[in-house]
Amino acid sequence: MEDATPSRTAFRVARLRAMHQFSPQAALFRDPYAAAILGEAAPDAQELEQEDEHGRRMRLFVAARARLAEDWLAAAVRRGVRQVVVLGAGLDTFSLRNPYPDLAVFEVDHPATQAWKRQRIAEAGLAEPAGTAFVPVNFERQLLSEELPSAGLKPTEASFFIWLGVVPYLTREAIFGTLSYIAGIPGSEVVFDYSEPAENRDVARRATLAFRAARVASVGEPWISFFDPRALAKSLNDLGFDDIEDLESGDIAARFAGAPNAGRGNSGGHLLRARRSV
Repeated sequence: MEDATPSRTAFRVARLRAMHQFSPQAALFRDPYAAAILGEAAPDAQELEQEDEHGRRMRLFVAARARLAEDWLAAAVRRGVRQVVVLGAGLDTFSLRNPYPDLAVFEVDHPATQAWKRQRIAEAGLAEPAGTAFVPVNFERQLLSEELPSAGLKPTEASFFIWLGVVPYLTREAIFGTLSYIAGIPGSEVVFDYSEPAENRDVARRATLAFRAARVASVGEPWISFFDPRALAKSLNDLGFDDIEDLESGDIAARFAGAPNAGRGNSGGHLLRARRSV
C-alpha cells in the first residue's frame, strides 16, 4: 500500500461485511453500519445472489472472525478490561456499535486508510463516536508503545487488541514487535488471524492459497508472512502469553450452528486468541 493510498483490501473486507447483512446467516454477525460507511459503494442483495463458493467462504470467515473477536472482547470486559485497541481498523464499525459506555476505544491504522475512514464516516452523516481515539500509525515505521500512550491509552492497564486481516501483510519483525508490546502488559489479550505456509497444505488448499494471495497482490498488498501453528504457539509462549486458543477455519465454521461449512476441512486460515493472564 502506498503511503497516500487507502487500503483496497480494507475496502473489500468492508463490502463482505456489508453483503453478509443480506445473507441467510446474517445473525452470525450483525452490523447496521456496514453498508452506511460504504455509501454508494455498498453491495446489495442482488450481488449476494451472484456470490460464488469462494466468495461465500470468504464472507463467512470475515463475519465469523469479527463475531468471535467481539465475543472474546465481551468476556474481557466482564473481567474488567476497559480499553480496546483495534489494530489495522480499516472500515471496522465496532467504535460506532460499542455497547460498553465505559470502554475506551483506540482505532489504529495507516494514516491514509484512517483519513479515508473518517471521511467515509462524515459522508455517511455519522458522528465520530465519543470515547474513540483515532491513532494514525504505520506498523513498519512507528511504535505502538509510543503512539498509543500519546493518544490516551493507559499503558499499565490491561487492554484487548483486535488485529484482523493485517498480520499476513506485515513483516515478522513488525508482527513480533507488536506482539511483544502487548505481552508486556499483564492481563492484556490479542486476537488476530494468520495463514499457514503452502508446504503445510494439500494440493487443493495450496491452489486456494495461491488464488487468494494473487488476488491481494494484484492490488499492491501482498501476503508476506505465514506461520506454522506449533512454532507460532511456542513463540507466543516465549513472549509471555500463557492462555492461547487457536482455531482453524473449519473449527470456526463448526462453532456456529447453521454455518454452511461446518464439519468440512480446514483451508489453512486461523484465528488465534492469546492472553497474558499474569
